[in-house]
Amino acid sequence: MARGIEIREAHFPGKAPIDTYGNGGFRFADMSHRGSLLCVPSGIHGWDVTAPEEMSIAAFERVLDQADDIEVLLVGTGLDMVILPKPLREALRAKKIVADPMNTGAAVRTYNILLGEERAVAAALIAV
Repeated sequence: MARGIEIREAHFPGKAPIDTYGNGGFRFADMSHRGSLLCVPSGIHGWDVTAPEEMSIAAFERVLDQADDIEVLLVGTGLDMVILPKPLREALRAKKIVADPMNTGAAVRTYNILLGEERAVAAALIAV
């Protein structure tokens, strides 16, 4: 039986530094991804958030579910640094996650450094 094209959620099952970013996406692990990324202990996932105003508790559900393995969450908020919404900050704090919002470029650079130090780091990166 012939099957059509199967569309799967974008997911890289491991940790990898981000090689480059820009033009609406990222390159990592000899792959490229168009759109935003969520880098958590279970791997690197495509993320539907395209602007800071879309950052809700629901958008960070995967982070909250893996909180036991995350100490620091770097939030790349696009071209400019934006403060996270209070309900989101409180939800992360309740799970003992330190959230650090910054522009996406700074978040990528910091993520790579902390990943290289084998720290319990995660990143939510809005594509620029």
